[in-house]
Amino acid sequence: MNAAKIAYRPVGLLLSVAAGALAGAAFKQTWKAVGHDDDTPDALDEDRGWTEVLVASAVHGVIFAVVKAAVARSGATATRRLTGTWPA
Repeated sequence: MNAAKIAYRPVGLLLSVAAGALAGAAFKQTWKAVGHDDDTPDALDEDRGWTEVLVASAVHGVIFAVVKAAVARSGATATRRLTGTWPA
């Protein structure tokens, strides 16, 4: 493993944390925009129905996966531009 790949590990970890926070914020805004409550449903929320909980989970998962992939890909591309090496 070369130095660029080793140096990318903490950067990749920070990018993953940032992606998770960004995805959470994007989901909350999306959930509000489609006309639901400001409070997102939780699986253990007794007042929410199965459909609402499962749809919210599916939407959250899609947003999280897309944001995480976009951030990871951007980080890898930036690393290649800076070092000439793909970090994976």
